[in-house]
Amino acid sequence: MNFYACIIGSEILNGRRVDKHFDFLKNELQKYGHELFASFIIKDDKELIKKIYQLVKDDKKSVMFSFGGIGATPDDLTRAIAAEVFTSKALKRNKKFEKDIIDRFGEDAFPHRINMSDLPQNSELLFNPVNNMSGFSLENRYFFVPGFPQMSHPMISTVIKKLFNKSKKKYRVSLLAQTSENTLIDLMKQVPEDIELSSLPILNNQTASVEISLCAEDKLHAENYFKLFTDFLKKEKIAYSLV
Repeated sequence: MNFYACIIGSEILNGRRVDKHFDFLKNELQKYGHELFASFIIKDDKELIKKIYQLVKDDKKSVMFSFGGIGATPDDLTRAIAAEVFTSKALKRNKKFEKDIIDRFGEDAFPHRINMSDLPQNSELLFNPVNNMSGFSLENRYFFVPGFPQMSHPMISTVIKKLFNKSKKKYRVSLLAQTSENTLIDLMKQVPEDIELSSLPILNNQTASVEISLCAEDKLHAENYFKLFTDFLKKEKIAYSLV
């Protein structure tokens, strides 16, 4: 699965708020051996949101967590855009959510708050433990929650624990070499695509070093290609340490 975060909020981009969703989601996925494939922080802009959602939809392995924009104010665009992109149908009133809104707000549910219950067709409600104003999901793959961390984070934790609590185990081997990454590029080119390669250059006091890391589901496979680097470094008498 490719996990996406879509964090919607002009107030984050212009500095009025500080994002708290990226670190939370990254750490929550890591509990179960997953990692983010991509993360977007975007404005409350209809065309931009639509393009990001379409990008996610086009990925057959995508799972998306979308934060923000599901309220009832004019800048809350998520519900309508999600319906357009993921269902190609109009919004439809969710009767249970409608009742929850009326039970909580009474007459003050009208004329605006009640619109929060207009959701993409075939939506499943996501329980909000703070005030019961639900998020929603589609196909158990696309999850839409409020922008408030105290509401959205428990909702997402429940989803991940229930639906994405298993992953294939991966093995990582890393080293720190006292050389520039340019020295090792020819070796990097030999690493096959089924092994995740990471090269992180480091500069301390004008002295170059590089951290090389290989990650794969097959431990022996990763170690065999890792040996290319350690053998080369030993041959060239370049100092390195395992990380």
